[in-house]
Amino acid sequence: MKAAELVAELIKYKAVVATAESCTGGMVAAAITDIAGSSAIFDRAFVTYSNEAKNEMIGVPTELITAHGAVSEDVARAMAKGALAHSNATLAVAITGIAGPSGGSAEKPVGLVHFACASKAGYERHERQVFPGDRAAIRLAARNFALQMLGKALAG
Repeated sequence: MKAAELVAELIKYKAVVATAESCTGGMVAAAITDIAGSSAIFDRAFVTYSNEAKNEMIGVPTELITAHGAVSEDVARAMAKGALAHSNATLAVAITGIAGPSGGSAEKPVGLVHFACASKAGYERHERQVFPGDRAAIRLAARNFALQMLGKALAG
């Protein structure tokens, strides 16, 4: 789903979005806010690149990051819930991953990205993806996947 289509759907459903982004550094928020009319459906973006930012800005417990790592399902879910709790949004998406070229391991390779989507109505979903390519390709793929995930959240 392209950003323009997503914005139209968000307007149709009267949803308001917040993003919590790590490896994408605000790319999802930028894609949405590039679309005219997005002010009706976009509340705020949290670029929580560091562990401290995840904790201080959206309340991800430090213990959770220590136990599971910043790039994990648990942290992605906590980021989405934290974005909801610290905004006026009805729907939030969170992205945390390893864009590379370094930082990967056998367990968590470069290209691994965890996504979470949550709504004030109780919707919650997690997705794990491993994207190929260089840093730019991984970040772009993650941005696009997050837009798709928001679209799916509206549908169900």
